[in-house]
Amino acid sequence: MTEKNGETNNKQLYALLNVSPEASDEEIRKAYRQWAQVYHPDKHQSPHMKDIATENFQRVCEAYEILTDENKRIIYDIYGMEGLVSGLELGPKLEKVDEIKEELERLKRQREKEKAEPNIRSSGSLLANLSWPDLLDGDGFMRGMAMATEVQSQISKRTSLDIGGNLAVNERSGGGAATAILRHQVSPVSSVELMGSMGLQSLVGIQTSRQLSVHSTASLGITASLRDGSMNLSNIWSRQLSETSNGNIQLSLGEESSIGIGWRKKEQNVSASGEIKIGTSSFGATANFTRFFSSKSHGRIAGTVGSDALALEIGGGRKISKFSTVRMLYSIGVQGLIWKFELHRGGQKLVIPILLSHHLNPVFATGAFIVPISLYFTLKNFVFKPYYLRREKQKSLENVEKTKNQVQEAIAAAMKAQQLLQNVANRKKIKQEEMGGLVVVQALYGSQKALLDRHRSEETGDGVASQIIDITVPLNFLVTDSGKLKLHEGVKKSGIMGSCDPCPGEPKQLYVKYTYNANIHEVTVGDYDELLIPQGSHKV
Repeated sequence: MTEKNGETNNKQLYALLNVSPEASDEEIRKAYRQWAQVYHPDKHQSPHMKDIATENFQRVCEAYEILTDENKRIIYDIYGMEGLVSGLELGPKLEKVDEIKEELERLKRQREKEKAEPNIRSSGSLLANLSWPDLLDGDGFMRGMAMATEVQSQISKRTSLDIGGNLAVNERSGGGAATAILRHQVSPVSSVELMGSMGLQSLVGIQTSRQLSVHSTASLGITASLRDGSMNLSNIWSRQLSETSNGNIQLSLGEESSIGIGWRKKEQNVSASGEIKIGTSSFGATANFTRFFSSKSHGRIAGTVGSDALALEIGGGRKISKFSTVRMLYSIGVQGLIWKFELHRGGQKLVIPILLSHHLNPVFATGAFIVPISLYFTLKNFVFKPYYLRREKQKSLENVEKTKNQVQEAIAAAMKAQQLLQNVANRKKIKQEEMGGLVVVQALYGSQKALLDRHRSEETGDGVASQIIDITVPLNFLVTDSGKLKLHEGVKKSGIMGSCDPCPGEPKQLYVKYTYNANIHEVTVGDYDELLIPQGSHKV
């Protein structure tokens, strides 16, 4: 079960009882009694109906037992049924609820960190500098190359080793270096690093970091050159300024002393930084803004200004697979006009800047900006978009076929659960009709696309309608005596008794058509959205 944003869905039991994730014990007991009146096996004489009632009554009892047990409910809310079934190693016996919750959250963070950080990780980059003017002059297309790679190995829970190297070649000169960093977590709030580098810069150093408070961190480091014995001292102070932004100040004292400041806003992907080099009277500042238009595409604007740099960079990127992103940027500045192509895949990065011209000719600069944009939108609309639409459709059909048996079994179980709700739902429906109250005429839950195309699919028989389940009966059962219906926010509609997931992995919606005061109403809500009816805004 997967929730939005990729998080585990630990709300199914709340959906089963139709209570809020914040419901009190009294509200849970009241919901349990309501379902027990329908599904208790002793209330049914037919062996077939008794078997159906027994199966669903066990589900209701399990939900009630877990949600009314304070400790089990905390574990379920954090880990779901997996945490209850597999058991958790909580260490020494914890008696207070707050202690259990704190320990569970700590274990959750630890597991997430271990999952996100495998024992061995690698990253690298390849930069290839190309020059169109040099090619026209007969000097070759390649101006230089640079490569860097790093491998991080988790030696133990607290200790890791990073080994990396870089190599750069520019025209007729070049150089490289190999670096090793041993990092040890001394305590939950402090760490120490030992660093050594051989090559173009031969250095040894040590750095220690400590979390001063919940929002502040400080680092102190010292490095020594193996060539001339010169020393360099660095201090970094970082502070979380708000829930979404943080800032830092960096002071470096040595042969190249400098003061730097930085700021970053996470949600909007906005950052700015500046640096002043003491003794050389040089300075530099950068700022960038990244805007995500969708989960797959983004735009970027960046600027650099300083004593020896002035440039404006604009462009965008697109995610082409789960692990790969391509980006194209256009830069105009004192170095000239540059196209830059980037490919990011996992921890690897390929960057190819192409120098177009040393001179800032307005006509050429405008053409260099418009041509790639026009080419991109042409390829997007006539090549890439049709291709991705075909691929998504094929993947959807493959997923339907793969989960066909599982979905059929789930729908069959849901229909059985609805049989026992039918009589009570009909009585409530008749009562509401007599008083002009709320009556659910039709409730369809399933694939967002299938709901939009349901009329066409019924006519053509293309199978899209199989991704929808009718839950009219369960919703009429949930209508209160006062003529209201509420489905809680953050709880999937597939968890409702008498419902199921008809299309695993697909985005889903719920469409409801109902009457109230003899007027027709319609509403469509997302899988996790709250549904509260009747409302005047739903009137057709």
